[in-house]
Amino acid sequence: MTMIATPYLNLRAEKQNTYDAIVVGSGISGGWAAKELTEKGLKVLLLDRGWYLEHIKGYETAFKYPWEFKYRGKLTQAQKDTHPYLKRDYPYQESNQKYWFNDLDAPYTEVKRFDWYRPNIVGGRSIMWGRQSYRLSPIDFEANAKEGIGVDWPLRYEEIAPWYDYVERFAGISGKKEGLEQLPDGQFLPPMEMNCLEKHVAARIKERFGRTMTIGRVANLTQPHNGRGACQYRNLCHRGCPYGAYFSTQSATLPAAMKTGNLTLRPLSVVAEVIYDEQKGRAKGVRVIDAETMEVMEFYAKIIFLNASTLWTTQILLNSTSNRFPNGLGNDSGQLGHNLMDHHFRVGATGETDDFENEYYIGRRANGIYIARYRNIGKDKRPYLRGFGYQGGASRKDWTRGVAELGFGADFKEALCEPGKWTFGLTGFGECLPYYENKVTLNRQKLDKWGLPTLIIDCEFKENEMLMRKDMMNDAAEMLEAAGLKNIKTYDAGAYPGMAIHEMGTARMGRDPKTSVLNKYNQMWAVPNVFITDGSFMTSSACQNPSLTYMAFTARACDYAVSELKKGNI
Repeated sequence: MTMIATPYLNLRAEKQNTYDAIVVGSGISGGWAAKELTEKGLKVLLLDRGWYLEHIKGYETAFKYPWEFKYRGKLTQAQKDTHPYLKRDYPYQESNQKYWFNDLDAPYTEVKRFDWYRPNIVGGRSIMWGRQSYRLSPIDFEANAKEGIGVDWPLRYEEIAPWYDYVERFAGISGKKEGLEQLPDGQFLPPMEMNCLEKHVAARIKERFGRTMTIGRVANLTQPHNGRGACQYRNLCHRGCPYGAYFSTQSATLPAAMKTGNLTLRPLSVVAEVIYDEQKGRAKGVRVIDAETMEVMEFYAKIIFLNASTLWTTQILLNSTSNRFPNGLGNDSGQLGHNLMDHHFRVGATGETDDFENEYYIGRRANGIYIARYRNIGKDKRPYLRGFGYQGGASRKDWTRGVAELGFGADFKEALCEPGKWTFGLTGFGECLPYYENKVTLNRQKLDKWGLPTLIIDCEFKENEMLMRKDMMNDAAEMLEAAGLKNIKTYDAGAYPGMAIHEMGTARMGRDPKTSVLNKYNQMWAVPNVFITDGSFMTSSACQNPSLTYMAFTARACDYAVSELKKGNI
């Protein structure tokens, strides 16, 4: 791999800045694009606006104990002031605060609240993601067409299934096969084990309702795989894993791309726009602003993959205007920026039990359980469309249960040295429908640090999602009650788009260029040498975590793009 170190770049000739392919963004999908294109022999320039986080050496907090952090995991007021959006929820922590983007460098405008979690590192959110890895199912790819919602997916599950196989084998997904149509099985490493209470609850739910609770399908290795070490059950994944035990750009796709000798990585590169050649009807390259020096430069390539993450990619496209595309590159349909989706969650139930008091578990499993979708399947009909799944798990209360209690003395201290009661929590993750009015637009009056227009985000969950949340809460309580748990409490902590960090849909694929931005190969209808394989392309959201789907579609799109390039079609 060649690394271009900023700001030292030779700009003497256009030829020196020309590659076979440019990939914008190095997160989960961008890393895959770099791997696939370089392995197919293309000279690839990988651009990222973040700084270079080196695998292993760069994970400075990976082995720190809680008491070694200056603020014991809390955020300072200065950190809160410079991260007004990020501070709202758990991903932004003292232990990984260096990985995140300074919100003040590119503030966005919220017509309605939207939590946008933006990393500032090579590897992007692949370093901090939750690693839950599920396939979309046949019913997910058919739902829009059957219900007359949005537009139809331009392909069906059978077409993407081999690519799910392909990326699972490389990434390393541990899980258990369950034989469910709504949650297709994959190429799994041995599953992690559910603890005693989880096994009990799973059995009772199956017996009472016929529903399947399984161990989470997670991109954590349960055995050495492709030169990476197995999970150590530390549950500190969000800091970066020195063992390479979960899938990330740094641990998996970047080393594979580097091995080819065909990769040039340029961090600290803010892509301002895609450059369109009016005469050829093709994109010819990208305009880049050095994040540190503000130097403007151009890079050129035969094909361009946009993988900057849904909203950054959309911002780039909306800002890429020309005589041919006055409203954004490839935006003939008017759909660019619309149909923004995210999953809604933070609703469910908890319970506890006096049973299993002589049993415990080993380590800190970086995974939970998953209950597959069961609503609006078969004969089940609800007053809303689509459905939801659950994530969660069981554990025993620890010494922190005494923090808010009134107690003192030896007896109190001894009591806190013993494991507390077993507790079980279920959190629902629900599908959001694609609504045209959920959208992002450019704010040319509010510019970011680099002089670029910022985003106006106008997005909300609507009646269908609100109706679903009632079932998400009540069903969780009903299942825990059926399993014999006590002191069951329901909750709905509210959810705003962006919170689940699964934003998607703003450059959707479809069957018709009049109603979509991309075709079935993630290829832009109007600019055939531009491909988008981050969450932007999603036509519906399903209720499953989407990252595995991004991986599969990226690998497929790269295969197609190189084939078309060799044929001279792009």
